[in-house]
Amino acid sequence: MRTWLRSCFAAVTVSATLVATGLPAAACGEDDKPAAPAARTLGDPGAVKNVRSVGNVPDAAGAISINFLDYGRRDVMVVSGEFGLKVYDLTKDPAAPKLVGQVSMPGLWETEDTEVDQDRKLVFLSRDPRAFSGNTHTGESGIYVVDVSKPEAPAILSYVKVPAGHTTSCVDGCRYLWTGGPAKADDQPADWGGRPIWVTDIRDPKHPKVNPEPIELARNDGKTDYVHDVQVDDNGVAWVSGRGGVRGYWTNGVHRDPLTNKVRRATAHDPIPYAGGGIAETAAPSRFMHNSFHPAGHRVGDGAWRGQDLIYATEENFVDGCAGDGVLTISSLAGSYHGEGWRSTPEQPFRLQSVGTWSVNGQEGSDPASDDCSAHYFDVRGKVLVQSFYAQGTRFLDVSDPTNPRQIAYYRPGDASAWAPYWHGKYVYVADNARGVDILQLTA
Repeated sequence: MRTWLRSCFAAVTVSATLVATGLPAAACGEDDKPAAPAARTLGDPGAVKNVRSVGNVPDAAGAISINFLDYGRRDVMVVSGEFGLKVYDLTKDPAAPKLVGQVSMPGLWETEDTEVDQDRKLVFLSRDPRAFSGNTHTGESGIYVVDVSKPEAPAILSYVKVPAGHTTSCVDGCRYLWTGGPAKADDQPADWGGRPIWVTDIRDPKHPKVNPEPIELARNDGKTDYVHDVQVDDNGVAWVSGRGGVRGYWTNGVHRDPLTNKVRRATAHDPIPYAGGGIAETAAPSRFMHNSFHPAGHRVGDGAWRGQDLIYATEENFVDGCAGDGVLTISSLAGSYHGEGWRSTPEQPFRLQSVGTWSVNGQEGSDPASDDCSAHYFDVRGKVLVQSFYAQGTRFLDVSDPTNPRQIAYYRPGDASAWAPYWHGKYVYVADNARGVDILQLTA
């Protein structure tokens, strides 16, 4: 994240309108600690290629995530961030969003990858324990359910405490939520490396019910560790990213459980492993996988990898300089369909085969003076993957050859703090923590 902070950081108690009293801090997967400002070239004007900037929403500064809701003839964008939630109408001009409603919650953290229920017009905001002056040791975490059935009057419908709170994701058609991260609290098991997943029944959104027993344990070679985010593919498989790699689960339907070799029904509380596992250290040394994408039903790839089952994932990692910061990874799921990723141990580790990687370090359009180069959220449309790289801006990659992702365009303003890009219609909407929302059109 940042202009001056990394992602997974901290910030500041709640009611419908709140006043922040603390400063954000901390690095991904760790307890709070100061984050040094990103080095930048003085007066750097930035760099742009094959991208047209068609608009900007500066009043969304502090933005972390974006999503969209369809109201028939009305197209609405919801932006979550340090301010809470802002609702914009895109109907008249999608390049000039009009603010129509908001829930003011200054100091909210972190709301990454904020998800929505299209049918019920709900937004799920994840409260990290570092929000509102809290910390990972003792801070409160939970989920706000926001009713946006009337975009001009969004309102908090309910709030429930959850032992995790870094990200919250819909599974099983948004009947349930999976919430994970960040680093463990003081009252959680000492041998955990981070918080796993807690399941919340959201079928009655006014009365969410949290299952006290967590899932997705022992994900890091047998160790329970930090779950960062969950993405559900077009087949309904929930892909869980975090320290230790990416693992996919069925959350409904009847499937064979590869761990027991028995056929049973999958549920959100008792999911069935599908595939996945650890990412090779040669591809992602930290193995902290931030988010992922599984192109179910529309696989891309040329040559030997055409039609292969691939998983795209981002390593978020920050080290001194740019060369060792997190990368985009592409791995094969071959050999992981029989529970191999669930049986992995330090003595007998299982790793997915690496197919390709891409790093912003040294690429055309990059600022060589900046050390803020980790990969972050991405979105895929066809063969084009668009990804945010913090101060190094937004990059468009041709991934038709997964062994050789190729940059085809970039947008890096001099003050970029790009967190997450989203394809919507003919544009890409970028949540930039410093600039608000940038609206881009690929011209390549």
